[in-house]
Order: sequence, then structure tokens, then C-alpha cells
Amino acid sequence: MHDFCACLQRYPTMPGNDERPTSMSTTVSEDASSDAESSSDRCNSITSASDFDCSRQSFTSDCSSSKHSSPSSSPPKTITLDDVISSARDLSNLTLAHEIIVNRDFHVEQPHLPQNSLEKQVKYIVHKAFWDGLESELNDDPPEYEHAIKLLEEIREILLSFLSPGANRLRTQILEVLDMYLIRQQADKEAVDIHGLASYIITIMGKLCAPVRDDEVKKLRESPDNVASMYKEIFRVLDLMKMDMVNFTIQSLRPDLQRQSVEYERAKFQSIVEKTPSALDHTTEWIKSSLEEVLFSMPTVEQPNGHGKVGKALPSPLLVFNSGFICLLTWDYHKSPLPETLMTDEVRLRELQRRLQLLKAVASVLLIVYSAIGGPISGLPTLAERLKRMTSVLLEGMHLPDFNLSEALGNVSGQICCELNKSLTERNYPALPPELQVTLKGQITSITQENNPIRSLVEGRVQQYFRVLLATPNSHVNPPPTPGGLALIQPELTSLAVTFVSLVNFNKQVYSPFYMMILKTLLFSNAAPPPAATAPQDPSIQNPVNSN
Repeated sequence: MHDFCACLQRYPTMPGNDERPTSMSTTVSEDASSDAESSSDRCNSITSASDFDCSRQSFTSDCSSSKHSSPSSSPPKTITLDDVISSARDLSNLTLAHEIIVNRDFHVEQPHLPQNSLEKQVKYIVHKAFWDGLESELNDDPPEYEHAIKLLEEIREILLSFLSPGANRLRTQILEVLDMYLIRQQADKEAVDIHGLASYIITIMGKLCAPVRDDEVKKLRESPDNVASMYKEIFRVLDLMKMDMVNFTIQSLRPDLQRQSVEYERAKFQSIVEKTPSALDHTTEWIKSSLEEVLFSMPTVEQPNGHGKVGKALPSPLLVFNSGFICLLTWDYHKSPLPETLMTDEVRLRELQRRLQLLKAVASVLLIVYSAIGGPISGLPTLAERLKRMTSVLLEGMHLPDFNLSEALGNVSGQICCELNKSLTERNYPALPPELQVTLKGQITSITQENNPIRSLVEGRVQQYFRVLLATPNSHVNPPPTPGGLALIQPELTSLAVTFVSLVNFNKQVYSPFYMMILKTLLFSNAAPPPAATAPQDPSIQNPVNSN
């Protein structure tokens, strides 16, 4: 695949003269929507015979014999500045391509600088000085056209960049009308028709712009007679059209990127690893930590020909990797950076963690309420939905460092008691006694404690549910039921879990050769012979997740 950023810079897929690009800054076109699968569908539609299938094989077998299935290794070398710059470029391409692949709503927008920022003020001053200077030159007697000609030349190049390769007639017309050699000759004789050239440029812009820019182009035709102001507005609209063209190109590239996503991302990351030997340090620590956690829970087995010696059984690679991915649900970003192989998904993982944290708090509150009240409020889905929505609203933002969770939970308990009393009295039940309300408030506010039994129960069952989905083929099609106590948040929890599993599956497809290489190194770096028999596996983890 060609260099990705270069593709965007060249705008290679401009439609014909009468085929105008749809603005991507507002919505994705229907054609692109039909071509671009969602992240979940794409991740689960890739062939099941993936590189991660080698996790079903013995560690002593060679899972890297197939083409593109294993990262190449090289001896340590000195890192040069060129290597650093090249790696940064590869990482930028990888990040951008990954975002386009997994985010169907990804598009480029004009930067919006803060109102009182220094950058905005400097930009305003510089631009004002330029356009004031142009106006002054054009008002001279005789007028100066040097800067105006440079602007016309830049406008010509921008218009030509919008054309498709087959638009030869329009290309020839633009080159003839905006012939810089002829315009310079006219300038020497003070015969340049600046207004006429602006009118022609606006006409061409009307042919090439996206429909969403029609009103902007129409306003250009109504621009004042001030030439400098007219060209300033022309450049403003051309900047918008360039953003539209970038987004049109992104829309056009997305289907190709999706078809080649695994190979492209793996090749880019391999390039980074070759140039930066430390590019897998955090990933290694992550897998090492997961391996230690799994080994700690593994049963001991008698080693063959070990004269009665016992040792830890060899864990399943899938079990090690899935345990590592589960750790991401509670990852502390302040203590440890993410593994390098997950950097492109950091924003999505943080958002997923934030939403999951809120869901677990809501589930804990509802579990306390329904355990304490019982029958009088059971079997009332409308009430349950109202309590869930109320709690979610009051706890929104609980991930922020300045959020007072204890105070918010106190407000939650007060609102819940009011809502429960209203519901009970409407159905001829007695209101909650004051002592029970005090008990409820105490139990709800106590979930801020890490060792709170309700909180621990909910967190354990949520992790259990995510583990089951990771280990269940086609879990995105038919998700398993949630464990007990989580039924009230099942729709939201299932949606989050499916999103997480989809993200993990795609990550495994891309980076499994690197993970396998690291895991083999961790297990066999001391040349100790591995046990002949592998440990018994969880029956639900017999096949790789990405056999979906």
C-alpha cells in the first residue's frame, strides 16, 4: 500500500466535473456507508484461519512459517535521528489509517483556535497585515500586481488539485485562463482584469465544490467590489473545499484500507519495531504481568521424567492474552502507559473504561436497592429504568479527578428514596421507614470503598462476563446472558462488551505474531524444557476468539 499520508495530500480520487464530492464534515454518504463495514462486522468477518490460530498449537512448534505471520528479528543497533523521524512517520500513518478503519465517523475539520489564545491573535495579525498590504498595492497608482499574481498562481494550483485525472478539458481551460505568463504581461501593461479572473474562479469553484458549499460560493458572487476582501473570501471557501476533498478521499480509501487493514497495520508496526528496538517494551511488560497472573492460578502437575517433581503447567496462549486484555478494563493510565500495540485504540479504551465504570456503579446501587426492598418494587421495568437513568445522570463524570463520588452517591440515595416512596404509595404500599432510608444511604455511599462486598461482586461478575464473551465464538451475533445481579444493565453492558471484544479481536489479528514471539521468549528464554502436557483449559477457551 502506498504511503497513506501522501495519498491524502494528493487528493487522487476527485470526481468528474459534474460529480461533486459529498461533504464529510456533516455525514458519511450512503455509498460509503454501504461499503464501509462497522468495526464489529469487519473484525469478525475476517477469515478464521488467522495468524492467531497458532495459539492452538504447541509452543514448541513453529507458528511463524507462513508469509506475513511473524515479525522479523534483528540484532541490536544504534538508533539514528533518521530512524526516529521515520518511526514517527510510520506511527502517524498507522494511527491515521487505524482511525479511518475502525471509526466510520472519522473526518477532518478546520482547526478552531481558542478565542483569546496567542496563536489566534498572531494568526489574525499576520493575515490582516497580508490582506491590508494586498489592498494597498492594488490601490496604488499605478497598481502593483506582484502579490496578486502569486495569489492567482496558488489558486490555480488548488483548483487543479481538485480535478480528476480525466478532466482534461477543464484542466486545459483553467491553465489557459490562469496563464501566469500572460497575466504577468498584462500586469506590465496595467491591463489585468482582477475582477474578471475572480468571477471565473468563483464559477469553477461552483462546479467543483460539494453541495454543502453551494451557499458559500453563492455569497462569493455577491461579494463587495473590494478586490482584497473578495480574494480573502475566495481563499476561505477554498480552505473549506480542501477539507471536503480530504474527507472525500478518506471516504474513498476506507474500503481499500478495510480489505488490507491487518496486513497494512502489521507491516507499519513491523517497520517501527525494526527501527526502534524498544518499541515493544511496554507490550512485553504487559504480557509478562498477565503470564505471571495466569501461572499463579495454574495447577501444579507432575513433570514427565522429573522423578516425582511437580511444576506449573504450560498455560494456553489465548488464556494469557485474554487475561491481559481484561486488565485493560481497569488500567491505571497514570501509573503505566498502554502497550505499544494498543496505542492507536487508547481513546476508545479510555472511553470504554469510563462508561464501564459508570455502569458498574449504577449496577451496585440498583443491586443494593432491590436487595433491601425486594418484592414491592420487583417486576416493574418502568421503575427500574427510571432508577437506572436517574442514577446514571447523577453519577455522570465520576471518572473526573475533582468529582466528589461520596456526595454524588448521597444525592443518588436521596433521589432514589423519593422515587421509591412515590412508587410505593401509588400502589398502596407504605413508604420506606426513616431507618431503612438511612440504611440504604449508608450502603449506597459505602460502595466508594474498594473492599465493599457489593462493589467487589459486581466488578467480579462484569469481568466474568467479558471473559466469557472474549472466549465465545460469534459472541457479537448472539451474546450470552449476563450473570446474576447485572440484569438491569444488560443492554448497556452487552453493547460495551461487544465493542470491546470487536476491538480485541482486530488487535489480535494484527499483533498476534508479536504477542506469540514475546510469550515464547518469556517462557523459554532460560532454555528450560517446557512440560510435555499443557494445562487443562477452560472449556470455553478452546478456539481463538477471532474465529468469529
